[in-house]
Amino acid sequence: MRSLVIKPKAINKENFKKFGDMITTDNVKPLEINDGYAKRYDGIAYLDTKKDNGESIISIFSALKRSFPMKIDMMEKHPLGSQAFIPMKETTFLAFVAPEGTKPDLNKAEAFIIPKGVGVNYNAGIWHFPLIATEDMNFLVVDRKGSGDNLVIENLDKEEITLKY
Repeated sequence: MRSLVIKPKAINKENFKKFGDMITTDNVKPLEINDGYAKRYDGIAYLDTKKDNGESIISIFSALKRSFPMKIDMMEKHPLGSQAFIPMKETTFLAFVAPEGTKPDLNKAEAFIIPKGVGVNYNAGIWHFPLIATEDMNFLVVDRKGSGDNLVIENLDKEEITLKY
């Protein structure tokens, strides 16, 4: 059994790109639309939901606030599609991730602080702990629906992994 304490770091596009997309308008030039009454920011995240005839869906996850430090007792991955989390109000939340692989490589696990006004999109196959909210709130979730096994869970309850925030 290993013992790990992981502290989250501030997210940016560069340090998160191996896991997916940081959903933000920062440094993205908008297109003016609707006679100048709106701006459109294209290409801020790339969905991957078409494997095995999957389709993109939008859901709302109603998340409960987590307590810290918290034990990381499992991780999951979605091998057939990406999964995006966008808070429906300004809030900070956390992501605990590990690279794609047969099992989560805990030596390469990282945690990120996602600031207000930002979301994340996990690439297909990226290991992650379920939604880590810092307050009770709703998230808009864009992911895959369809046939095939798109949820793999790895039980880590025999490990001592702590997320310290």
